[in-house]
Amino acid sequence: MFARLAFVFGLTVLSALNPATAQETVTVFAAASMKNALDDVNAAFGTKAPIKIVTSYAASSALMKQIEQGAPADVFISADLDWMDYGSQKKLIKDETRVNLLGNRLVLIAPKDSKLSDVTIGQGFDIAKLAGDGRIATGDVRAVPAGKYAKAALEKLGAWSAAEPKLAMAENVRAALALVGRGEAPLGIVYETDAKVEPNVKIVGVFPAGSHPPITYPVALTVTANSAAAQYLSFLRSQPAKAIFEQYGFSFLIRPTS
Repeated sequence: MFARLAFVFGLTVLSALNPATAQETVTVFAAASMKNALDDVNAAFGTKAPIKIVTSYAASSALMKQIEQGAPADVFISADLDWMDYGSQKKLIKDETRVNLLGNRLVLIAPKDSKLSDVTIGQGFDIAKLAGDGRIATGDVRAVPAGKYAKAALEKLGAWSAAEPKLAMAENVRAALALVGRGEAPLGIVYETDAKVEPNVKIVGVFPAGSHPPITYPVALTVTANSAAAQYLSFLRSQPAKAIFEQYGFSFLIRPTS
């Protein structure tokens, strides 16, 4: 009897000393383009706190719609302002936690063995002619941020009407990247950070910054976020996270908190 009481007491003491024994979990919904960088950030966070991070990657549009339908997310990271604004309007995020965390660039890619190189992208840019008989891969221009940025740029440069019939619109930017990587499309419009992590493509041109809205990644807690999510959000704003994001080609838009 004494041994049993001692065992129970020992468990109680251990529980008091380490409340995270029953490991807390933070569920993150993040734009598909963040996968490689955020996986590394999450691994670094795991060395700092006994909190498990579960991440779902997809188009920002798809993720926000899932949150709206009741998906249990604690943190949302969008690849554009529009879908975070949508979450705010629908009262799905905690506005006071929102911050514009990262920036990116829009680039034109081709398969690594393509003869294309050093394409000058400017007013009158004829991407349709450049694609020949092939398609131009990008995210769905109606909802996916990468596609929306691509459409804005092509419209600004006077290339939209000719390019639209040739678009191969994918469910997210990584799917568009894969089409070019597999040689199924001779051209693609993706983020610079995507192109850098796919060895089967190369960047052949960069869209002028003024041709589309600034590529901005806001982050916020959802209204259903658990208490551990604030600790994770704080880490995303830290110097160690900044170093990882910049290694992958993102620009860090805020002053690190630590």
